[in-house]
Amino acid sequence: MWQRYVAIGDSTTEGLDDPDGVGGYRGWADRFALAVARAQGGLEYANLAIRGRTTALIRAEQLQPALDLAPDLATVVAGMNDVLRPSFDADQVAGDVAAMQQALVEQGATVLTFTMPDPAPVMPLARPLRGRMLALNEALRAATARTGATLLDLGAHPVSSDPRLWSDDRLHANSAGHERIAAALAYTAGLPGFDDSWTQPLPPAPRRRRGEVFGAELAWTRRHLLPWIARHLRGQSSGDDRVAKRPVPLPVPLD
Repeated sequence: MWQRYVAIGDSTTEGLDDPDGVGGYRGWADRFALAVARAQGGLEYANLAIRGRTTALIRAEQLQPALDLAPDLATVVAGMNDVLRPSFDADQVAGDVAAMQQALVEQGATVLTFTMPDPAPVMPLARPLRGRMLALNEALRAATARTGATLLDLGAHPVSSDPRLWSDDRLHANSAGHERIAAALAYTAGLPGFDDSWTQPLPPAPRRRRGEVFGAELAWTRRHLLPWIARHLRGQSSGDDRVAKRPVPLPVPLD
């Protein structure tokens, strides 16, 4: 039985884009915490993740606070923000992830992590990043095998790249996507009542007309891509001046 779960990472662990109905975000970590709490009858949970953080910053800013909380269950998920940067180095990113896993494992925590989905089906313009993601996933698999952490190989399942599980910005899962990731983690952790149905594909999607596809790409470029480029050219991050949404372990409500 786990007593305390601590999640560290970036925006995906923070929960974007899974609205909680009161102005914040829920996300797979919250959903996974609830699944664990229900299976056991209780759990303390803290979420130290902050959007926009690279893997090196997560290690520098979140690892020690996580260790100080002495969790016996932890998730370490990072790398997407590194993939988007020109200086990306898969081995360096995986090395930082491995260091975080190792420190938590050595302190007695069960540590879970997952590989990243192929971005190309979700974001056609990201096709050049596919090689980076594949390299990162291979490095994460090797790193996790060394540290004793538990790997959910999310990126190996095509359904993880179904656009219908992603939000309008194409960088974050939507509520259905977060729910599926949480179910996958619950199954990986061996929680009762969960199976491998999360790997099953969605029903075939209706074929879209060429004009609809073009209009969607234009809207996404205007609404999401151009603002993202402008922000990074100014040296700004979506996580500037933000703090963790749940820095103190609190009991997970079961209702």
